[in-house]
Amino acid sequence: MKRFLYILAIAVSMQQISAQELYMPRNIKKAYEKGTRDASGAPGKNYWQNKGIYNVEVKVDAGTKTVSGKETITYTNNSPDALQELAIRFVNNLHKPQSPRSGFVSKDFLTSGLHIKSFIVNGEKYQVNSDDWGTVEKVKLNKILKAGAKAEVKIEWEYPLSVQSGREGQIDPETFYVAYSFPRISVYDDYNGWDMLPHSDRQEFYNDFNDYSFAISAPKNFVVWATGDFLNPDAVLQPEYLKRYKSSLKSDKVIHIASEQEMRSGKVTKQNKWNTWKFRANHITDFCFAMSNHYVWDASSVQLKTKRASVQAGYKSGAKDFEHYVDWMRYNLDWFSKKWPGVEYPYNVMTAIQGYADMEYPMMINDTSIPDDLRDARLTADHEIAHTYFPFYMGINETRYAFMDEGWATTLEYLIGIDENGEAAAKEFYKNFRVKRWINDASAEQDQPVITMSTQVSGAGYGNNSYVKASLSYLALKDYLGDDLFKKALLHYMDNWNGKHPVPWDYFNSMNTGSGKNLNWFFQNWFYTNNYIDLKITGASQLNDLLTVNVDNVGGFAIPFDAVLNYEDGSVERLHFSPGLWEKNQKQTDLTVPIKKKVKSVTLDGDIFMDYTPENNTKALK
Repeated sequence: MKRFLYILAIAVSMQQISAQELYMPRNIKKAYEKGTRDASGAPGKNYWQNKGIYNVEVKVDAGTKTVSGKETITYTNNSPDALQELAIRFVNNLHKPQSPRSGFVSKDFLTSGLHIKSFIVNGEKYQVNSDDWGTVEKVKLNKILKAGAKAEVKIEWEYPLSVQSGREGQIDPETFYVAYSFPRISVYDDYNGWDMLPHSDRQEFYNDFNDYSFAISAPKNFVVWATGDFLNPDAVLQPEYLKRYKSSLKSDKVIHIASEQEMRSGKVTKQNKWNTWKFRANHITDFCFAMSNHYVWDASSVQLKTKRASVQAGYKSGAKDFEHYVDWMRYNLDWFSKKWPGVEYPYNVMTAIQGYADMEYPMMINDTSIPDDLRDARLTADHEIAHTYFPFYMGINETRYAFMDEGWATTLEYLIGIDENGEAAAKEFYKNFRVKRWINDASAEQDQPVITMSTQVSGAGYGNNSYVKASLSYLALKDYLGDDLFKKALLHYMDNWNGKHPVPWDYFNSMNTGSGKNLNWFFQNWFYTNNYIDLKITGASQLNDLLTVNVDNVGGFAIPFDAVLNYEDGSVERLHFSPGLWEKNQKQTDLTVPIKKKVKSVTLDGDIFMDYTPENNTKALK
């Protein structure tokens, strides 16, 4: 039996705490003062964001492993500022030997990087030396780009695919994951101006919501999978495989569009020397594609509330986990749409490619094969597809605030895992894979506040801030508010910032408004402190039919927990306490519980909120 006690838990100090004002960096505070962001959590009346319309022609030479292309960007300056320069971002310059990186790389990771052949703004040719470029560089404009004006930027470029594949590169000599593959205009926003943070291979990405049209030239027999709507299957697929592909768009069953043998036989694609595959996607933060001449191609689709979404997988023959991926992804899209977060999958397609990254992209994921552990493999897919909502639906600045997307993806992975594997198994996985490595590591970097910019936290401290502590905060808030109010507040936040760029304070304020509660005490506790999880029973006594348990919150986090009462007659009762218990006093509390039997001992059990010193969580009554 499990009782839920909230009202009867009496804090040691009943003194009311006034609503806390959360620390806000000066640049963010200025954005609120300018009215681009609002204290309600919504975008302010003066909110703006810039936009690019990208038309890209790209060619991948499977022999030389060279990606070359040309693009036209129509860039609109919606800001109130006159821009005297453009910041150009090319993430793949991470592979240049001289680029700063977060860790050691092999020689196979290194390349010569981007080579700009031509750079033209509004018809005027610029002389740029891309040999000196890092992952983001500024180009000074000869004529300023006024507020509200547009610029036409034309760039011709090429770069080599790295032999070592991670987030992108050569998966094998005839399979390529081509991501971050084109120079783009970096984000110019209302709180930092140009985003000039270099990419280091640890933090992830921050991009504008742009419109993309891609024409991808691939050698014959290479199939291309990409972000967005596939515009010309008739032009690149032979009749039988075109028929199978089109059937998959209406089918609930997995259709094996092409086997490895069929791919290698030359039957699948049109037998032109080069085929041009065309894709389009609007109002998204990135575009990527993959290609292979021997990967198995499976597909199906799933009926959602307003549309049927295509689900596809490309993988090496014999990869036992990837043989299930299409079914798993059909389930993902339906579950995330209906349950958590409860927002319909926003795109028309989702494609999984077997690679090495365990990485998300708009409408695509690049996952390592885990053929010997299908549960782990499925949770990897769950996590990466959950990123559809955070950061892509929301436009999060992952580079600065990784907890705004990784924490949510970890939470959604856990929640769908309960449905897939049962609550006990999901909790065990979450504790073993997520929580233990953090809570058992007492080093200083583990206790840095979650609000700390992600670029300022390294090693395991970065990962645990971004994934573990953030996820636990969201689950603690869910416990505190209850599922219905938590979902109402979460959807309010998502509605506010879908297609825009939220910062943490927009999340805090949106959740306050959406829940109708001032949660600043909770956000202060979880995001701004050096807290960890460590409860301690300092005393326990029973006087007739009243049990009193004295609890110190040594670690400081406002967590939910169960008090497990072991009675002398051998029976056991669990009492649940929500994080609201800590609102008035986050250091200690007295649990006062009415009982009818003699208590032998009391144990505090945080379950997934694992305790740093569990040995002092049990007290025997004298």
